[in-house]
Amino acid sequence: MSVQLKPSEIVRRLSEHVIGQEAAKRTLAVAIYAHYRRMAANAGADEVELTKSNILLIGPTGSGKTLLCDTLARILDVPFVTADATSLAQTQFVGDEIEAILHRLLDRANGDIARAQRGIVFVDEVDKLKAIGGQARATSGESVQHALLKIMEGSPVRLKDGQHIDTGNILFICGGAFVGLDHILTRTHTFGFISATGGDDQQILERLNARVKPTDLLEFGLIPEFAGRLPIVTRLHELTQEMLVRILTEPKNALYRQFKAMLAADGVDLQIAPAVFDQMAELAIEYKAGARSLRGIFEEMMTDVMYAVPDNPGIRKVVIRSLFERAEIIGAGPGAT
Repeated sequence: MSVQLKPSEIVRRLSEHVIGQEAAKRTLAVAIYAHYRRMAANAGADEVELTKSNILLIGPTGSGKTLLCDTLARILDVPFVTADATSLAQTQFVGDEIEAILHRLLDRANGDIARAQRGIVFVDEVDKLKAIGGQARATSGESVQHALLKIMEGSPVRLKDGQHIDTGNILFICGGAFVGLDHILTRTHTFGFISATGGDDQQILERLNARVKPTDLLEFGLIPEFAGRLPIVTRLHELTQEMLVRILTEPKNALYRQFKAMLAADGVDLQIAPAVFDQMAELAIEYKAGARSLRGIFEEMMTDVMYAVPDNPGIRKVVIRSLFERAEIIGAGPGAT
C-alpha cells in the first residue's frame, strides 16, 4: 500500500485517469494522506488517538465521483467496494445489507481481514436518504442514515460467519448529486460582505461562499449525526464539452486508446477525426448523464467496424470522420461493410 505518497503525488496519479475536478482531487489527496498518517500515528501512540474523517463528494451524475474513488483505491492498492444508498433504503433488512458491504470488502481483500480493515467504501446517492412522508420507519432513508452511523464512525462488527471486522480504519466516502443544495447555499452563505481586492482574496471569498456547511446538509435533509460523520466535503462540477473530449482521448484508459489498442492487435490502425469527439461530447451533454454516456455512444459508433474486422483480415486502416457517417475501411475484402 502506497501510504507514503504525498498529496501532490496522489493528485498527479489521479490526473492520469481523471480529467478536471482539480479542487476535488486536492481535497481527496490531502484527506487520504492525513487518513493514513493518522493510522500510522495511532499505531505507535500511547496517549493521543487521532479520529477518522470520512468524506462527502457532491456533484452531478457522471461528474467522476465513483471514478475518483476507484482510481484512488488502485493508487493506494487497498480493497474498494461501492454501495448504492438507494438500494439500502429499499430493503427491510438494512443491517444485512450493510453487513454484505463489509463481506464484499473482505472478498476484495482475498479474505485478509487486516487488509480489509484498511480499505475504502464508497456509498453513492446518499442525498436520496431523506425521510419521506408516510414511509415506514424501517425502510426510510433516515433509518439507513442511522444504520450507517456505527460502521462509519468505527466499531467492531461481527459477521454472520463469526468473523469480526473493525471499521475504525476503513475510510467511508459518500457521494450524491444533492440537487437543490445550491439554493440553500445561496440563502445561507454569509461572506458576501467581505471586501476582496486582489485575485487571491477573491478566490478565498469564492471558496468560502461555495463551502458546504453542516447546517446546509441538515436543511437539505441529512440527520445531524450522519452529517457529522462527514467532516470533509468537496464538490465536483458538471463536465464541460471540452472536458468530455479530453476524457475520450487523454487518460491512460481513454475509450479512444482502448479501441485503438484493440484494433491494433488485429493489425488495424484506427483514426478518428477531432470533430467526432466534439460530436460525442455534444451528445453526452444532451443526454445529461455526464461521462457515463460516452461509452455507449462510442460503442455504437464502433459496432459496424468491430463486426467487419474479424471477417476481413485484409483491413489495415479504419478512418472515422463524422459520428453520423459510415467509417472508411481501407484494405477490406469483399465482405466488409
